[in-house]
Amino acid sequence: MASLRQASPRLRKYFRENYIPQICEALLCGLLVTCPEDPLRYLEEMIIGIMENGLETLLWDMCIDPLMKPKIRRLTETYLEQLFGLDDQLVTPELMIKACTFYTGRLLKTHFYTWREIAIPTVNEDGLLAEKMEAAIVYDNFRLKKHVLHHWHSYVKNRKEKLRDALLQIQKMFHCYKMIMTLNKWRDRARYKFKKREDELMLKHELQLQKFSKLKFKTNSKEEHLFPEQFVSEGFLVGGILEFDISQLPKRAVLQIFSYLSLRDLVICGQVNRSWLLMTQMGSLWNGIDFSAVKNIITDKYIVSILQRWRLNVLHLNFRGCVFRSKTLRSVSLCKNLQELNVSDCPTLTDESMRYISESCPGVLYLNLSNTVITNRTMRLLPRYFCNLQNLSLAYCRKFTDKGLQYLNLGKGCHKLIYLDLSGCTQISVQGFRNIANSCSGIMHLTINDMPTLTDNCVKALVEKCHRISSVVFIGAPHISDSTFKALSTCDIRKIRFEGNKRITDACFKLIDKSYPNIRHIYMVDCKGITDGSLKSLSPLKQLTVLNLANCVRIGDMGLKQLLDGPASTKIRELNLSNCIHLGDASIAKLPERCYNLNYLNLRNCEHLTDQGVEFIANIFSLVSVDLSGTDISNEGLMTLSRHRKLKELSVSECDRITDFGIQVRLCFFVVAVKEVVTLVLCPDY
Repeated sequence: MASLRQASPRLRKYFRENYIPQICEALLCGLLVTCPEDPLRYLEEMIIGIMENGLETLLWDMCIDPLMKPKIRRLTETYLEQLFGLDDQLVTPELMIKACTFYTGRLLKTHFYTWREIAIPTVNEDGLLAEKMEAAIVYDNFRLKKHVLHHWHSYVKNRKEKLRDALLQIQKMFHCYKMIMTLNKWRDRARYKFKKREDELMLKHELQLQKFSKLKFKTNSKEEHLFPEQFVSEGFLVGGILEFDISQLPKRAVLQIFSYLSLRDLVICGQVNRSWLLMTQMGSLWNGIDFSAVKNIITDKYIVSILQRWRLNVLHLNFRGCVFRSKTLRSVSLCKNLQELNVSDCPTLTDESMRYISESCPGVLYLNLSNTVITNRTMRLLPRYFCNLQNLSLAYCRKFTDKGLQYLNLGKGCHKLIYLDLSGCTQISVQGFRNIANSCSGIMHLTINDMPTLTDNCVKALVEKCHRISSVVFIGAPHISDSTFKALSTCDIRKIRFEGNKRITDACFKLIDKSYPNIRHIYMVDCKGITDGSLKSLSPLKQLTVLNLANCVRIGDMGLKQLLDGPASTKIRELNLSNCIHLGDASIAKLPERCYNLNYLNLRNCEHLTDQGVEFIANIFSLVSVDLSGTDISNEGLMTLSRHRKLKELSVSECDRITDFGIQVRLCFFVVAVKEVVTLVLCPDY
């Protein structure tokens, strides 16, 4: 076996890994140099020595006696690789021929250039030197001009900056002076109006007081011996002006008034007097406490005192974004009747705090834990203590795992859960959704936003046992496709919200027509795969009330016509087709005939919509809000809309053909004819 070039890779690998070429090299070198009398015994002794020292320290002259080792320098590493055929990169004859040819060519080229320089006479060096001098003079002149121009440019730039600064200073002084004059005039005018109003109020109060005095005098004419102070109480008349005491109102009215106040305002009102303090201490006012509105000014000590005082009345607590101590959050456990708890965005909330809360507040129905650092320990507490939980938000909680979702099935379980929010929980896998399906089969409203890891398999695993889902929101889930709609066909879907999905096509709308006959709300924004065929599939839906297909740029007049021809158009109250650039007047003509219940219409950036289409829109008498921004309407279109009696909000920003005249006509009509609050949105440059 002189060569292993044709051997199998396994055999060649075996030779390399066990250092067989190196062992043979050392033994052969020892035999050739030492020439022992008994070669077999010599080989046996050398092999035993190699085994004792190890293969890592093996050298080619290891088997040679130190006195007989050659003094010459070794030129090559080893020839055993070539002998056994283990060299993968040896120089072949072809490569040697190429190398020699290349070296000969380079040598020939070098000698040729040397001969040419000696044999060929040189050109006129004087002429060459003159050309170089001319080029040097031109370059020197150019550098000199550049240097001078740079100084001139810097000087001009500084002068311009100084002039600009001076102009800005003058403008600032002018505006300040103008503002001072305006404020002085406004102050004088306001003082005059205020004084005039006070005089009118005083006169009015005096007239009412005189009328009241005459009435009291007539009714009590038989009691002339009484003093005049007894006719009018001190609390009713102070300084000749009638006063009103809110404490005299019925308790129900007082509760209604104080319910609109925040926690801070409620505390301030309690410091007015004793009667106001009693009104602010009614238990119904403390059913819901919002600490998030005062999180920057309230202290932990005050929160604990409030919760301890009103622990039996508190039903709703909001700690959203509050950065309090863990001990403060544990005081929530004092509220035994708590039904709603919002601790979202609380960085100090821990599993230990949730343990105290869960053990003491078993009646919680709404729990918001979004964007907190809870782990599987908290997930284990939910089914054990919150058996009546209906709404749960775990959005952007990334510390729990699929095993934590499996805990939801422990104990009594969270089988009453109706609403679940898992937005941003990218750590959940298909197994995690399967655990949710096993634990919370009664889910009706599902929200999963900002989750790029959500796939069709995740939804399929969830729908296997959750057949009561009626509302799904998948915003920011780009990997959802038509297969998800097929999986949801077993549920009675009433509301769908998708946004920014390129994998959804017209096929999903065919499934909607067949599988979701009771759907009412469709929100498909920025779905590039939707065409006119989708609108044709939606036309048979009789319960559809809200349709939002904004930024679906492939929708045109044909699709909208097909939608309006079906029964779906009769109950639509809100229609959003903004940025559907292919829509025009042809399809808008059918809106007044079919959509007689339409309240909100958005046709922003529909560039082909003109004044003719606005005439059709004006005939939709149920309209309340219209957005025509970025369309091709003009003043005539505004005049047409001015005849509409119920329109309260109109947006016409970025409509270049609308002028001051059209706006004036529109505003005059609103003020004179309609006489109600109207919102008019104009372009920013108006």
